[in-house]
Parts: sequence; C-alpha cells; structure tokens
Amino acid sequence: MYKEILDEIFHAYPMYHKIGSAAYKEGLENIEALLNIVGNPERKLKAIHIAGTNGKGSVAHLMASYCQEQHLKTGLFTSPHLVDFRERIRIDGEMIPEDFILDFFKKYKSEFDKLEPSFFEMTTALAFYYFVEQKVDIAVIEVGLGGRLDCTNVLRPLLSIITNITLEHTQMLGDTIAKIAFEKAGIIKQDTPVVIGEFHPESFPVFTDIANQKNAPLFLAADNYTISGELYDCNIIDVFGNVKYEHVNMPLSGEYQRKNLATFLQATDVLHQLMPSDKDVTVAAIEHVISNTGFQGRWQVLRRQPLTICDVGHNVGGLSITMKQLAEIPCRQLRMVFGMVSDKDIEHIIPLLPKEALFYVCQANIERAIPAADLAAMLSQHGLSCKICGNVLDAFQTAEADASPEDIIFVGGSCFVVGNLLENL
Repeated sequence: MYKEILDEIFHAYPMYHKIGSAAYKEGLENIEALLNIVGNPERKLKAIHIAGTNGKGSVAHLMASYCQEQHLKTGLFTSPHLVDFRERIRIDGEMIPEDFILDFFKKYKSEFDKLEPSFFEMTTALAFYYFVEQKVDIAVIEVGLGGRLDCTNVLRPLLSIITNITLEHTQMLGDTIAKIAFEKAGIIKQDTPVVIGEFHPESFPVFTDIANQKNAPLFLAADNYTISGELYDCNIIDVFGNVKYEHVNMPLSGEYQRKNLATFLQATDVLHQLMPSDKDVTVAAIEHVISNTGFQGRWQVLRRQPLTICDVGHNVGGLSITMKQLAEIPCRQLRMVFGMVSDKDIEHIIPLLPKEALFYVCQANIERAIPAADLAAMLSQHGLSCKICGNVLDAFQTAEADASPEDIIFVGGSCFVVGNLLENL
C-alpha cells in the first residue's frame, strides 16, 4: 500500500527533480494554505533554517548531530533524497515511518488536491506536521530552493544560516551573485541571528544590509575558524578559532567540508547562548554525524581497490572543488561515471572536468537527465574521452571491469547519478 501511495505522490504533484523549473511555485500562499489545513505546525516548531548554494546539506546534518548530542529530540528535513523518499524527513536519524506517511495522505490528500501543491510544498507540510506530532525539541530545516520564496520560509527560526552563494538556478533566482544573495537573504528574520559561511564581495554587502534592516546579529564564519589537516579520508583535524579543538576525527571527507565545518562551528557558538554546551558535545557531534543522521553521498568512499568515490556536487561551485581534490590524488587512470541533468550550467561545468579522465557517460533514472549519447557528444567536443553506457549501474560496472587496483573511479555529476548507484549497490 505504501508503494502505491508513494507512486501516486510522485505522479500527482509537480516534482522539481523530475521536471525542473515548471515545478517551482513562487510565493508562500500555497504552503500557508496547506499548513493551515494541518493545524499550522510551523508556528509550533523551534527551528534552525539553512540556505545556500552548496554545503547546506552537510551543515544541516552537522547541526542535527549537534542537537542530538545535546539530548534534544531532533527533526531533520533535507532534500533531495538519494534512495528512499523517507530520507528527507528524520527524527534522531530515523526516517519517517511508512505508516505515518500513509495515514497523513489518507487524512489530507483530498483537501491538498484542491490547492494543486507542488511535491516540495506537500513534503514540507508532511515534515512540519510530523515533527510537531512527534514533539521534537528542535528541527533543522534545509531550504529547498532559494530562500525568500521557498516554502520552508514560513518558519520563525532560532537561527538562520547561509552557507555560500554561487551562480545556480539563475532562471529562477537571478543571474548575478547579488540577485541570488537577495533571494537567499530572505531567510534572515527580525531580531534573529544569522551565520554567513563564506565571504564574497558581491553577496556579503547584501547580507549585511538586510541583517541591519532587520536588526539581525550577523556572524561570518570565515572570520573566526580555520581547519588544519587533510580532508581526504579518515581525517584527524585541528580547529583554530573562537574555541580550539585538537585531534578531531572528522568523518566527512572532501576539501569543501573545511568551509562547512567552519560554518557549523560558528553556528554552535551562536547557539551556545541559547543552549549552553561544552567542547565535548561539539566534538561528538562532528565525530558521530554519520551514525547520528544517516548522512551519505558527499565524498563517500565506496571501495578501496580501486579507490571508488561518489559525490553529489552538481554545480560549478561544488564541482570545481571536487575536481580539484580529485586531481591531487595520484592514480594510474581516473575513470568518471558521469551524468547530468538538463538545467545545469553545462557550458561552465565541462571545462572543470579532468582532461586525462575516461568518462563512462550515463543517464540517471529521471526525466530531466541528459541522454547519455547527447552528454557524451558535448564532452567529446571538449576533447574528453567517453564511453556511452546507458544507465548508471551499467556505467559503474563497465568502469569497474576496466579498472586496475591503482585506478580511481569517481561517480558524480548529479545527485541522481549517486542515488541510482547507491540504490543498486
């Protein structure tokens, strides 16, 4: 029964990950009407609200782990999911039960349908309702897209976090860093502290101006924390800043986690005023983030020989860092299981890709995925060597069959490529 209901949800409501911008509903009127139907749970939630182009998922999981280590019953709402829809909605790391989803839609679907909600609006209403019904102490909420008009922006959070800004979703959010920053800054609330993860000369003035207008104390993580040590695999790091942390076992790999960790630590400094804790809680939150929250898909090592890594980075900002880190790992041959969706900035992404790699080009199992033959043609035009492989599993198995133990296999280009692989491993 659950599978039938889930299929109906996927087909009945416009999904951004399937059809792109046509599923994006601008404005908060619809989500406000949905939440009114289910008793306005957004008014009862204590929340931490997180926006940003890259890193918001990592920071959300770290913040949830921190709250769990404080022995708070913690809701976590993220998107998209990689394998199971229920990944999006968790309490203390446990996914929402199938029965709860069934009961929710039996109770409210007929009223929802009158409003013709998007998939994300419907999912947001489900998450907020679930967290209130289960009496969470705090909820960590990741923005779906943008900020100002995102349907999660009905919250009045304890803390807002904006990780960073790069050009993405320009057709909806604007074609400059400043315009996108304005949309992200929509989550800054009156008299509510906001943490900015990274300084950018075009975005930071936007954030400071809006924070000043709203009397929102603003904190820049990049000013206050630096992380030393390698962030490749099995990392022992030292952190220097407002508080010093030594010999921390950081389970999240990837150079980009350096900035995410600084953002997280700055956020815990701010939260310390509301929920005091000691250093041990923060260290435990970092070291236990995977077991506490079920985090996956970010520079995740799947095999050791050949070294096999997957990563969900899919825009210029994310892929530029990921490709730089790949280039620093010695190997005999880099093999890339690679697919993309059609609304990404392909023109600026392709130059970031390693010329020496062999590309096993695939098509994720969603409507927006670029057909493998079309993507291979684009890559080949830039001098990249390609094999057209069809679906993700075919591409991965072909790369494995071709690889020697000294090679590296990288799986990425889209969170849906990573999700399709994890689903089949």
